[in-house]
Amino acid sequence: MRAETPSSTLAPIATVLVVAPMPAAPASAGNRKRLALTCSALQRAGFAVDFAYFAHEDQVYRRFGQHPPTDLAAMQADFQRTFLIEANETIPLKTRSLTFGIDEWGSAALDRFVAWYAAEHPDTVAILVNYVFLSRCLDYAQDMLKLIDTHDRFADRQLQYRPFRAEPNFYYTDRESEAAALDRADVVLAIQSEEAAYFAGLTDRRVLLLPPVFPVRAPFSAPRAIVRIGFVGHGNDPNLFSISKFAHAWAAGWTPDKPELRIAGEICHALGGLDLPGVMLLGYVDDLATFYAETDVIVAPMLMGSGLKMKVAEALSYGVPVVGTAIGFEGFGAEASAHRCADVAAVKAAILALRSDPAALAALTEACATLFARFNTISQQAEAELADVIHAASRKQPVAVAATAAFVEPVAQSWPIGVRSANSALQDDPSYGRLLATERLGEEAARAIRYAPERRRWFAGSTPAPETTPSLGPVAVALSTEWVRGKRLPRVIREAAACALRDARPDWATTARCVGASANGFALALVLPSHLLTGVRAVVAFLVEPNGGRAHELTLDGIAPLGLPPGFAFETQRPELTPVPAVVSVSGIGLAPIAPNGTVLFLTDDLIGRIAIAPARGSIQP
Repeated sequence: MRAETPSSTLAPIATVLVVAPMPAAPASAGNRKRLALTCSALQRAGFAVDFAYFAHEDQVYRRFGQHPPTDLAAMQADFQRTFLIEANETIPLKTRSLTFGIDEWGSAALDRFVAWYAAEHPDTVAILVNYVFLSRCLDYAQDMLKLIDTHDRFADRQLQYRPFRAEPNFYYTDRESEAAALDRADVVLAIQSEEAAYFAGLTDRRVLLLPPVFPVRAPFSAPRAIVRIGFVGHGNDPNLFSISKFAHAWAAGWTPDKPELRIAGEICHALGGLDLPGVMLLGYVDDLATFYAETDVIVAPMLMGSGLKMKVAEALSYGVPVVGTAIGFEGFGAEASAHRCADVAAVKAAILALRSDPAALAALTEACATLFARFNTISQQAEAELADVIHAASRKQPVAVAATAAFVEPVAQSWPIGVRSANSALQDDPSYGRLLATERLGEEAARAIRYAPERRRWFAGSTPAPETTPSLGPVAVALSTEWVRGKRLPRVIREAAACALRDARPDWATTARCVGASANGFALALVLPSHLLTGVRAVVAFLVEPNGGRAHELTLDGIAPLGLPPGFAFETQRPELTPVPAVVSVSGIGLAPIAPNGTVLFLTDDLIGRIAIAPARGSIQP
């Protein structure tokens, strides 16, 4: 049931709309921390924040097999109003040009949301858009002060990858395009002074320095020795390249008398099965306070990246000393040699030199405390300047806004258990079980509910699977981590849940013909997305019997190219999915029939494929 809306209203206050391609909760990555702290700064200045989450980051990270948590329920509690705009357009990760155009990562759906919002909420005084690649939506914000929080410099960002002989997996552009984006704003926010100077050279718009104010969470206390060093990070390229190189350097020659390197955060998924002496992968850590309390020194061995390394400021806010490269400390005005290491070898050498030297550790801790205090003083002054700019631009009468209460509403679905609610960061619910899938809405449906963040969500595991599983129908869904990465539910429940998904809207669909069979498997000739031939994407597959019968989880034995196309159509709304002929071999069906009109569901982190099995040409005997 929908929770009762409180009768009280908020005091009249000026409103700022914040638009971001990443969620503000949980603040488990540097850009999320930046976003959350900026919103807090606006609230401290007396502004109410309406938050619009354009689910861009979710699409990008799913394509790399990562599932950073999103907590829309927490965002509803933090902000005056929370909106969810689905990223239904495919975000290009590669470009055939030298750089991305400034609007290649933009979204017409986001533009239309901003136009809708401006008409619905004319009392809003300002709009703050995160990242230059979403700047086009500022053109649709009528009668508002327009701000861009740049986060980073994106012009020529791809050049940072050359020393690693790698290609970037995130946005990059050229100076002219970045300048055009900045010109759409009235005010440009830079996270550190070097980038503020750079942006001021690109645009005649007002550029404000706005480093984040980090609250002091624990006092500094110098360790007597170094037993554990730590690193916390998201699964982005700068973190991946830097900590991977450092971990290998740290493991070389490691002995048990040396400190242990503990790596935490989503970066652990990107590192895969990294198994090195003296290195421990902790995965996603809910309790950062405990992690930092158990860590003697944090390392920031960054070899690339721009902006401000939020991991450094966060560690300092917990009173933990940091050793890192000059790149890791850009924007902090670092002076100590331990904050200006040239490379990972120098970071390792600094840690080993400090590990049993209490006096040197005390000096490092004092240098960190001084740096952090100076940084926060500058940040507080910058925050006050931003507040003055927005207040000066505000000439509208504030409107009282009724508090919006989050709600949880049962869905008419007995199994899997369905509820309508805002997504939370939890993959397990004590009442419902393990999250299976979350509804995705098209633009018209989202606008019909005023872009509210509540969606239908389905769970399983708290009750036994039924003999016959009802279909969820032709619903568009985003799969949870259970399917490809988690696999924590018993097989019988996973199979019943797959049967419930049999009519879910696929991202691609085709027909296949059985071209071979054995006692425990079969081979299908078909066309499928070309990227599946590389073997890089993790895949799970289920054979669903005709007419809503049982589903059987399969073992994917191989995907091989096929010389001639089998003559079947390939259907998709996603132009980046290029069909290629292939043979798919699977096993694990036991005595299940290979029946015509059966269906194979092909599931990856970000896509649902549906393969209809056509009648075989002639008899195929196992």
